[in-house]
Amino acid sequence: MNRIIRTMEPKYLLPSLDMVERVFAEWDSPEEGRTVRRLVEEIRAKKYYLPELELLMTDDADSVIGYAMFSRFHIEGRYEDELLILTPVAVRTDVQRQHISRDLIEEGFRRARALGYQAVLVEGNPRNYNPRGFETSADHGIVAGPSIHLPHISCLMVKELVPGALDHMHGQVDYSFYETLRGE
Repeated sequence: MNRIIRTMEPKYLLPSLDMVERVFAEWDSPEEGRTVRRLVEEIRAKKYYLPELELLMTDDADSVIGYAMFSRFHIEGRYEDELLILTPVAVRTDVQRQHISRDLIEEGFRRARALGYQAVLVEGNPRNYNPRGFETSADHGIVAGPSIHLPHISCLMVKELVPGALDHMHGQVDYSFYETLRGE
């Protein structure tokens, strides 16, 4: 099967939203699926959206089978031209465990570096992200703010794209910029 990593194109806007919603609904709940869909729509509408870092993978039938969105992020109003957040990442349930998310994330790192970004933040399961080079962000002075409720401190992670990039980054992570995430 041929798989192609693409930058978002208009014809994939809705199919990617549908796939992301379906994956999160199957993994967690229909409500979680709707929340993640709204988050993607909201990121696309905000000033931090980077269309060149909204990546998807298609199969031979030109169906979206994988998705990863990197967007600009700030910590306490700083680093927005250096720091990205990776959210969401989704792979169609029937093709999971085939390195699709790995390939999308690694391609995102390559493109982000080329655009001059220095680090990437992610919230999720460390088992999924540590193999991609992510480390617990608190070890680098980047901590979850009071409105973020992590299952464990290690679930907020960061990765340097440029050696030494995290030496000057620190502060509390806050998602309140995104209406979709305020109630969580």
